[in-house]
Amino acid sequence: MSITLKGMTWSHPRGFDPMVACSADWRALTGVAIDWDKRSLQDFESFPVEELARRYDLIVIDHPHVGQITAENCLAPLDRAERAADFAALAQGTVGASFPSYNWQGRQWAFPIDAATQVLAFRPDRLDAPPATWDAVMALAGTGAVLLPLRPPHSLMCLFTLCGNLGRPCSVTPDAPFADADIGARAIEMIRELASLCDPACLDMDPIAVLDRMGEAGSSAILAPLVYGYVSYALDGFRAHRIAFADMPVAGTHGPIGSALGGTGIAVSAFSAHRDAAIDVAYWIAGAGVQKDRYWRSGGQPGHAAGWEDDAANAATLGFYRNTRATLEGAWLRPRHDGYMPFQEAASQRINRAVTGREPARQAIADLNDLFLESFR
Repeated sequence: MSITLKGMTWSHPRGFDPMVACSADWRALTGVAIDWDKRSLQDFESFPVEELARRYDLIVIDHPHVGQITAENCLAPLDRAERAADFAALAQGTVGASFPSYNWQGRQWAFPIDAATQVLAFRPDRLDAPPATWDAVMALAGTGAVLLPLRPPHSLMCLFTLCGNLGRPCSVTPDAPFADADIGARAIEMIRELASLCDPACLDMDPIAVLDRMGEAGSSAILAPLVYGYVSYALDGFRAHRIAFADMPVAGTHGPIGSALGGTGIAVSAFSAHRDAAIDVAYWIAGAGVQKDRYWRSGGQPGHAAGWEDDAANAATLGFYRNTRATLEGAWLRPRHDGYMPFQEAASQRINRAVTGREPARQAIADLNDLFLESFR
């Protein structure tokens, strides 16, 4: 009997095209077909995974969902005794914390197929070199050439990254305040100062909108200092202007560390009627062989180190992988507990009110600390 699996991913060429291309290869190899649907980035970051698990065999997820999905028992764990050697190989191929980000309560709920974190994006035809420090970013911001994605949850991601880079990462447990009062307030003020020099439309822009604006013909935007890396925009012909990516600009004293880890992983529904077949797909598409070749060549952004180290992948993308690797290796892993996802939305909205208002930044941090504690109840 022939098998057709159903998969759900996110609606961007980076998220959809490689899944379709790799699935064609898998069908040729095994006879198993995979039909992929896609959802918007906003849905991807907020849509209930349990609902998707009841409709799809394979689901591309974001790691902050793992606490919630574990409580809902809607995904199948991927750490299988009979696949121990393959599992170890995937773990060894992690870029930064990408592989462990999908591990929760001792089980592995997804494999990274896409690795990303907040880095710096710039127009290489307009800037000879990317600014390496936050002060240098602010000097450029005064010219009106800088954009910053602040649509929820990205304002919170900026806070995460700045707090981490300043040496006091936000807490991931209720045992300590969510954000240090001094460092958190400083980060809010930094975002507010930069936002005041950016197009107000940034409050409704996610990374895709920012990079689309930078890449369009006639755009005056030449820099986004904190934006999730999107390799698509570094490819020749993807937009009118190519965008290059570099390590995040440093505000602290320890280099490009603390960026809020992103990326995606492939998960298998606990309700799938073809669970073993779906797990075979997950192991294969996350593996080094696919990730360093077919996956990136079809528009993907690999989650495996073999893809990041591939010479051809870097040559085709203005050195995207090598030029942002240090930031990814030093990236910070967000909270993942059951209750984090509603906090992420509420905290982002709270930050945006502080960024657009005149209230003391410390008040916003106090409110965020309260919201975070409530998220564990």
